[in-house]
Amino acid sequence: MTAATLRFDRETLLAAARERTGLTDFGNTWFLEPMDRYIQAANAQGNLTEAGFAGQTESILKGLASRLRMVEDIRLHPEILDEKVEVAAIILGLPRTGSTIFHRLLASAPGMTAIRWYEAQNYAPLPGDEPGNPKARRAYAEAMIEGWLNLSPELASIHPLDPDAPDEEIIILGQLFITTMVEAMTFVPDFASWLNGYDQSQGYEDLKVILKYLQWQDPSRRGRKWVLKSPSHLPYTEAVASAFPQAALVMTHRDPLEVVPSYVSMEAALYKLNSTHSDEAVGAFWFPRLAEWMHRFEEARARIGEDRFIDIDYREVARQPLAQATRVLTHIGIPVDDQVEAALAEFMAGNRREQRPMHDYSLARFGLDEATVRDAFTSYRQRYITKD
Repeated sequence: MTAATLRFDRETLLAAARERTGLTDFGNTWFLEPMDRYIQAANAQGNLTEAGFAGQTESILKGLASRLRMVEDIRLHPEILDEKVEVAAIILGLPRTGSTIFHRLLASAPGMTAIRWYEAQNYAPLPGDEPGNPKARRAYAEAMIEGWLNLSPELASIHPLDPDAPDEEIIILGQLFITTMVEAMTFVPDFASWLNGYDQSQGYEDLKVILKYLQWQDPSRRGRKWVLKSPSHLPYTEAVASAFPQAALVMTHRDPLEVVPSYVSMEAALYKLNSTHSDEAVGAFWFPRLAEWMHRFEEARARIGEDRFIDIDYREVARQPLAQATRVLTHIGIPVDDQVEAALAEFMAGNRREQRPMHDYSLARFGLDEATVRDAFTSYRQRYITKD
């Protein structure tokens, strides 16, 4: 297969998803517009390898298949839409700000729940799954992680990959071809630029339905409070705040001088899974993109109002994780008793940073320097980091 033939085609992908599932109804097809925009950018800019093209094709097909299966399940079980889901907190903030460990810490508390990584990859049951035993989805997730680490071993030091651990709903939204998960996995600057002006609201409405669907699959979640998390909500904070008006918005903070090289390093490792791009090209795209995310967020936060936000400093999470978790849990109505404290402590004992390889990164590797980063994040650093 040559580079000229590594091209996505919408109708081919839709037909393949129908063939995979034996189903035909995608429900509301609003997602076709962002799908077309992604395909256009990926074909022009993705620079995918043959293996990368196959991997991204599978990523698209699993999302389309999940949608077909969910629409069919809702047709057969309309009570899915009656599930009462309470999203109590949404963690956002720049990536690499400790949000993953904090998300998983909150989700470990009795009375809380979150989307698991294997569910984010396939939110509809696969053939072979059984009620209470999603063995096919777990096997799919385990094979996916093994493949990722074979291609990009440094991911083990950057992001803890665990099929059963809480992870980001942005993985699901990316399967709908919206939000920044798409640009995180494929180098598509044109798509990212288009996404800035796209109305994200329909995607978040679909996410509400998907959360009901996941809760219906696992009735033990009924009555628990959901905690969502993704830095990729940052540039679209108003959309997620509007979709979940009762949720506390938990903002995690870390110095961009550390965030930028850490995240650009992560993106370089992710792109390595499916394409070939220089470190300088990755830095030249992602540094201004992160600055743009923050500027959009700062403007949105001023419009939303301070009462929706809880600020969490990365340094305080490192020093006193249980105290910071208690702040959030108390705010969202989870009484922190001995049982909760024991669960939080047990989680932290098994999830310390030193239990994973060290993540090595630098600005210079990506053609960046400290003065430029300081300048781009001046207002953010003054308010949340240096406080001078």
